[in-house]
Amino acid sequence: MSRALWDRYREYLNVNTSIELSVDISRMKFPADFFTKMEPAMQKAYSAMDALEGGAIANPDEKRMVGHYWLRDPARAPNQELRREIESTVARIRRFAYDVHSSQIRGERGHFLHLLVIGIGGSALGPELVTAALGTARDPCASTSSTTPTPTASIAPSPRSKATSDRR
Repeated sequence: MSRALWDRYREYLNVNTSIELSVDISRMKFPADFFTKMEPAMQKAYSAMDALEGGAIANPDEKRMVGHYWLRDPARAPNQELRREIESTVARIRRFAYDVHSSQIRGERGHFLHLLVIGIGGSALGPELVTAALGTARDPCASTSSTTPTPTASIAPSPRSKATSDRR
């Protein structure tokens, strides 16, 4: 490795120990003044993100906020009403999950054996994430989404979960 490549590697390697992530952009082609030129756009993006996190309307057509991160940290919700709504909904979901796992809620043939996650909205990533996270050979999980609908009959097992959406 040349001295110039080594110096560039050392300059552009970002190691974030708190999340155990390293990103090396040293081999990406960008001019030396790239970060200086991008600074105003980045500051604008940070300001827009701050506004969204503070409850700004993100979807003017639907006149609603977007706060996916509030679901992970309700304390960040822009007002107490939203915070309480999120916390009570999460509590109801946890109670429902407990009731299903303990067979207090049962299907017509007994306790539930399979989970199908259906995504409704702008991304199939959520259902796919849940399927990958929860699905195992012992406890199958499948997903489908309205954004890239898969006929239920074509939902096929994956190597990991034995049941996942087949949209390749």
